[in-house]
Amino acid sequence: MSSPLRPGTTRRTARRQKGLFALVTAAALALTACGGQGGQAEAGGADKPGTGAGAVSLPTEDVVSGVRKDPAAAKLLPAALRDGGEISLAAGVGSPPSSTYLDDGKTVAGLDRDVSDAAAKVLGLTVRREVAGFEAILPALGSGKYQVATGNFGVTDDRRATLDFVTYINDGQGFAVREDSTLKKVTDLTRLCGLNIATGAGTTFEVTLEENRPRCAEQGEKPYEVRTYAEQGALWGSLQQGRSDVVMSTINGLRHAVDQQPGLKFLNEYQRLDVGLAFKKGTPLAPAFQAAVDHLIEDGTYARILEKWGVTGSALKESRISPPELKS
Repeated sequence: MSSPLRPGTTRRTARRQKGLFALVTAAALALTACGGQGGQAEAGGADKPGTGAGAVSLPTEDVVSGVRKDPAAAKLLPAALRDGGEISLAAGVGSPPSSTYLDDGKTVAGLDRDVSDAAAKVLGLTVRREVAGFEAILPALGSGKYQVATGNFGVTDDRRATLDFVTYINDGQGFAVREDSTLKKVTDLTRLCGLNIATGAGTTFEVTLEENRPRCAEQGEKPYEVRTYAEQGALWGSLQQGRSDVVMSTINGLRHAVDQQPGLKFLNEYQRLDVGLAFKKGTPLAPAFQAAVDHLIEDGTYARILEKWGVTGSALKESRISPPELKS
């Protein structure tokens, strides 16, 4: 994804890091992905990382094409869409298992795509997917540019004030470090004081870290430094080579990444969050998509998608529309 870089993390540096770690990261983050599902229109939006060269093969199991339309769920759609139609979807592409690219470096794959494609098929809809930077997606929903978005968007109270969400998985925030790290379980962000923290640009992790950074000085300690990266290769390279001390990211993404990279370990979960498909506040689409996700849970498709991506422990029993933020 394409995002502005924080001072101290120049685009030239990010490009150099990306080049140095491209092959390592392609293998290390070689997370399984399915081939593109039929009937999906796809358009380019944000810059795409070069995942083709040196990338390992991704899983090809098709768990979506067999999904059939559910008339009861489709009946909840606005009248203009009940007999079929196209919806515009913005896809934030970060790292597996949520969202990544196939070996061609163009086709989006991952948990987010499988769930959104399957839900659309339940409703008899076609998805027009456009890749966009995370920092641009949520405002674009509010303006009406897109009707729905995916990007492992955690449901927070701040976001619920301006957006609607249809939940489909439970994930959250966590930390990863090098195996030689002496850092203990992070139960409060002040435990990070004096360290260099790597995280994705334009994410809730960056916001959380920046909001809490002044607390270090309030306690008489050196503030931690937040280093943001638009590319996963640069982010993990910073940890591997010691430029960062810890990575803050999604729980599922961290667990998957450290399993693929020697010398790293998952440290701990920090906060669990429900994750949802994102919509403009007050959208008439939310009840239909909630019914569609519930249908996928009931017919077993949901379990097959989660098993494919290795995240069965994050399953929800039912979908909800904009539930309150989970508090740790």
